[in-house]
Amino acid sequence: MTTHMSYADAGVDVSEGARAVDAIKEACAATNRPGVMEGLGGFGCLFDVSHLKSMEQPVLVSGTDGVGTKLALAQRLGRHETVGIDLVAMCADDVVVTGAEPLFFLDYVAVGKLAAESMAQIVGGIAEGCRQAGCALIGGEMAEHPGVMAKDDYDLAGFCVGAVDKPAMLGPDRVCEGDVIVGLPSSGIHSNGYSLVRAALTDKLSDKELCAPQESLGGQSIADALLAPTKIYAGNIVHALAAGVSLHAMAHITGGGITENLNRAMPDHLDAQVALASDGTCPWPVPPIIDLVSDAAGLTPEEALLTFNMGVGMALICAPEDVDQVASAFTAENCCPFVMGEVVPGTGKVTYISK
Repeated sequence: MTTHMSYADAGVDVSEGARAVDAIKEACAATNRPGVMEGLGGFGCLFDVSHLKSMEQPVLVSGTDGVGTKLALAQRLGRHETVGIDLVAMCADDVVVTGAEPLFFLDYVAVGKLAAESMAQIVGGIAEGCRQAGCALIGGEMAEHPGVMAKDDYDLAGFCVGAVDKPAMLGPDRVCEGDVIVGLPSSGIHSNGYSLVRAALTDKLSDKELCAPQESLGGQSIADALLAPTKIYAGNIVHALAAGVSLHAMAHITGGGITENLNRAMPDHLDAQVALASDGTCPWPVPPIIDLVSDAAGLTPEEALLTFNMGVGMALICAPEDVDQVASAFTAENCCPFVMGEVVPGTGKVTYISK
């Protein structure tokens, strides 16, 4: 005999999905910018790029990424409001390093069991990230995976598209010997290295211990420090470039730390030489949570530079005569820039010197 079974009986609640869409419409609409052609609900997302006709040679720049295992900590503590900001940061700040202005963003959320309230928190964070980056959240997908993911599990992926005029593109081909490397400070660990964070620190602590104020963190809890949203630089950079700030290249410091990201902005015949303190540590401000995790994992300074951002979320490369202009512009953007090194002859690597 055939037993009647609905889609809901199989674990997918279509009505809850509709409620979730209704819950996020306002947040998505708040990110609208010129070019957005319609709201949520279509099969495809529409964005008018006719303004690109003013460019000599418009180039589309795209980026896609996720948040990684930082989500495991957010899920453990039931704190979903800011991981969407992390998602946008990972994508939009990859796009902006070419000098491109992020235009629009799409997200994909996979969940074990859809709950409209939690989804509104997650997507609300994505919308806030889009507002900070200056791009529109024009669409996405929410997918329930019963039997594949645990009820409270979810994963995020994002996709960002920007545009830049090819003659104005930034990159390694513009970098010259003698250029100066300027760092923009991170807001914490951002969204990389959390598998080590969990193994070395959080998996060994109770929820109560994670949420207790820590003197070494200035009274902040470990949970608050680890779940601090990733700083988004795209909006600040777009404003600075539009104001005439001259940059040669940029590097978004993500997984692999300074060592394996700053080299991506170097041509094959030059190195990025970063100046460290005499003991091999970073002379610029490093968020205390990074030091706490590095100590818990027993990392050497070299290992820390290869794992975490070490207080540098974005590195800017400019001519020495433009350093004051760059510093002034990003100070005005509340980014607190600092000089961290220079470009020297080499083979396209990051090298370190102690002073």
